[in-house]
Amino acid sequence: VALKRMLNFNVPPVKNSTGEPVWKVLIYDRFGQDIISPLLSVKELRDMGITLHLLLHSDRDAIPDVPAIYFVMPTEENIDRMCQDLRNQLYESYYLNFISAISRSKLEDIANAAIGANAVTQVAKVFDQYLNFITLEDDMFVLCNQNKELVSYRAINRPDITDTEMETIMDTIVDSLFCFFVTLGAIPIIRCSRGTAAEMVAVKLDKKLRENLRDARNSLFTGDTLGAGQFSFQRPLLVLVDRNIDLATPLHHTWTYQALVHDVLDFHLNRVNLEESAGTESTPAGARPKKKNKKSYDLSTSDKFWQKHKGSPFPEVAESVQQELESYRAQEDEVKRLKSIMGIEGEDEGAISMLSDNTAKLTSAVSSLPELLEKKRLIDLHTNVATAVLEHIKSRKLDVYFEYEEKIMSKSTLDKSLLDMISDPDAGTPEDKMRLFLIYYISSAQAPSEIDLEQYKKALMDAGCDLAPLSYIKQWKAFTKMASAPTSYGNATPKPLGLFSRVMNTGSQFVMEGVKNLVLKQQNLPVTRILDNLMEMKSNPETDDYRYFDPKMLRGSDSSVPRNKNPFQEAIVFVVGGGNYIEYQNLIDYIK
Repeated sequence: VALKRMLNFNVPPVKNSTGEPVWKVLIYDRFGQDIISPLLSVKELRDMGITLHLLLHSDRDAIPDVPAIYFVMPTEENIDRMCQDLRNQLYESYYLNFISAISRSKLEDIANAAIGANAVTQVAKVFDQYLNFITLEDDMFVLCNQNKELVSYRAINRPDITDTEMETIMDTIVDSLFCFFVTLGAIPIIRCSRGTAAEMVAVKLDKKLRENLRDARNSLFTGDTLGAGQFSFQRPLLVLVDRNIDLATPLHHTWTYQALVHDVLDFHLNRVNLEESAGTESTPAGARPKKKNKKSYDLSTSDKFWQKHKGSPFPEVAESVQQELESYRAQEDEVKRLKSIMGIEGEDEGAISMLSDNTAKLTSAVSSLPELLEKKRLIDLHTNVATAVLEHIKSRKLDVYFEYEEKIMSKSTLDKSLLDMISDPDAGTPEDKMRLFLIYYISSAQAPSEIDLEQYKKALMDAGCDLAPLSYIKQWKAFTKMASAPTSYGNATPKPLGLFSRVMNTGSQFVMEGVKNLVLKQQNLPVTRILDNLMEMKSNPETDDYRYFDPKMLRGSDSSVPRNKNPFQEAIVFVVGGGNYIEYQNLIDYIK
């Protein structure tokens, strides 16, 4: 909503206005591109009158009779380039939108350039948009994509980090979270664990919200802000969790569709990039091997199959793709049959509309060819994506890893020794083996004895693993042992339903032989449990000493005693150091 408003020159777009939109150019930097691309397609931009969208630092030609909307970070180099555009008189008028708030001094730089270029009247508006975060789904956002290593788990937990570096990282995180709440139009109540990076974020965010509220004239949270209607009387809860409370989950191999795509394929900002396999037909001797094509697919909210199945266990996904394909084929045959009855050959438009009038004859749910084609496109897309995932599962035995790790995490009895798993040359990459061993090491109440550890280390080395992660986790475990008891993961292990014989008969696209048909049992991960305690106001040693901040209260005592005793209706969970799709899915299942 905020982006559409910006692209409409910062006035809310009017519904059903018949007139043409105002044609305009959109100029963004990489940050702006990352924010817009998961939310608005090129077609939607065009519908809003954006004819061209260009990167700020590319060679752009002057288009003197068109207004330009800029959407960029307020960095030195961006501002220099904008001043240059003003001097070169590239566009008719300039609407400058900054992703994050611009400083007074940089604003003056632009003003001086505008005066120098005699372009003051052309600069129509300058806006701070407070949109410095990336929304991937209706209920999921990330802070950034360009410089994500700057706010990563590693950046925050480096042993040699200086205080000033830490301040910078915290400020970056807080800036994005602040933008998020400005866009929501709500002031949260903040809870966080003590003595962690999450607490530093909470203190800074509380201060920033507080200062903004106190400055009544310029407060971003008054009057007709966008989100005023969303949270009418009840405020959301913001739970700031530190990644260190649970390091096993992000290492865990997973079994649901979206998390698998993210784990084994190249999946960023809702787009997955696949290398197409060169096909099975053999190349004639002496011919050059075929070059692998790279294809990219958008897995977005408009993709109904993805929405429905992204949280399903992989075997169910394979089965559903197959069913979709069969129902599509039936509908396609039906269309062909009708065409032949009605003597229509080819794709003649008039005939097709005549055909659509006879939809009563189309017993199946297809009302039009475009709909059928769209269905076909989604089936092809998911056939390709699921096949790519399946190749990884089979070549790396990911089903075995998933099941074995679940057993370790739920303290069940193990059916084969960890050493065998690590030394099995056919099971997984060195990284898979390392992940498995780290989960074992993190989850075990007693650290393995030195003798055992040496034996494991040797097996890991032989398997080609880099042992650096282990030395980090070793220190980490010694440190957290003092701080808290090990996290429990409940005791539900996945139930195998036998192999895929029933579903996957010979006619299927997916050759599932040998892959375990594992079904998930619902259980809450640590992040979900923490949220549950805090939302429902349950007393629990895990969360009882969480700090409590209410930026709206005048500074009284910093109490960890919640003021309101009612459960919260809405919550935002943010993991400092990075959440992941496994936890996201677990939270969604919890809400359901």
